[in-house]
Amino acid sequence: MTPRTIALGVIAAVAAAQVASAAVDHKITQQNKEFSTKEMAIAAGDSITFMNSDEITHNVYSVTKGLEFELRTQPPGKSDTIKFDKAGTLTVECAIHPKMKLKVTVK
Repeated sequence: MTPRTIALGVIAAVAAAQVASAAVDHKITQQNKEFSTKEMAIAAGDSITFMNSDEITHNVYSVTKGLEFELRTQPPGKSDTIKFDKAGTLTVECAIHPKMKLKVTVK
């Protein structure tokens, strides 16, 4: 192998690692006063887009220490994205519909 071939191999490996570690945007819909899933695992750095596909308003939030957020009033058709940089497990709820719960594990 020539030094040029080795250098190209290193560049390709670095590029592949960057693609493999790229953040992912997960989609969660709200419909019929439920989240589209009850539980999910994501990587630190990933985000979740919460889409209100319901005909009613929601208020999505988490009060889990260190992973808190609140989308406030989210009318039908609106979507909001939250990025999760820290590892941990949080519960996502709707302040308007207390039976709506989603467990998210950030690894």
